Amino acid sequence: MPASLNEQRPGRPADTGRKTHAGWGHRARLRKRLIEGDHDSLADYEVVEFLLFAAIERRDTKPLAKRLLEHFGSISALLNADPNELRRIYGVGDMVIGALKIALVASKHLAATELRQAPVLNNWKTLLDYLATDLNHLKRERARVLYLNGKLELIKDEHLSDGSISESSMHPREVIHRACNLGATALILVHNHPSGDPEPSQADIKLTNRIAEAGRLMDVSVVDHIIMSSSGHVSLKERGYV
Repeated sequence: MPASLNEQRPGRPADTGRKTHAGWGHRARLRKRLIEGDHDSLADYEVVEFLLFAAIERRDTKPLAKRLLEHFGSISALLNADPNELRRIYGVGDMVIGALKIALVASKHLAATELRQAPVLNNWKTLLDYLATDLNHLKRERARVLYLNGKLELIKDEHLSDGSISESSMHPREVIHRACNLGATALILVHNHPSGDPEPSQADIKLTNRIAEAGRLMDVSVVDHIIMSSSGHVSLKERGYV
């Protein structure tokens, strides 16, 4: 789709105070609410609108924001959407996609920073929010390992694989070997269930036990195995499997 139809071309008009498009006054009011700390009252479509401001300079962004949320269902699903799927929405081009993706990247960096400032288990809600941002809207399984130091502080969050989770994608020896290389003494296994049901399978439990067994030989403890889904999460530690 030509850029003239798909999105506003780059270029920022000088801030002369003059009305430049139908949504100009709304933008100013929305910006004022955000700056003055009234962000808790912002509707989801208003948050998306603000993200679109940087990409679409001279057009009302409310219709596109509402269209995007209607199509993807939530802000989280929208930010995690595949760029090719985003491009199917009229009005979305690379500048819009960039504005959405930088918000996702910023949120991940912020959450990761918070997790590194204190023991992970003391920031359980932050951890779950952090994982949900990346995993809950994927259409296939993803395996990750959070490597921790002796104080249970995050050293590294490592993406292992995409696809069906098994010993071939989360090999016990390789997971523990990586922990030793990083100087980690503990770890949290993480993967998602795209079906929406976070209940662990027997294969999930068996794999957890195999990695924990390998870890004991190298003094690396498996703190938990968290299974994420769009309907919630399950901690295998809370279930007594770890």
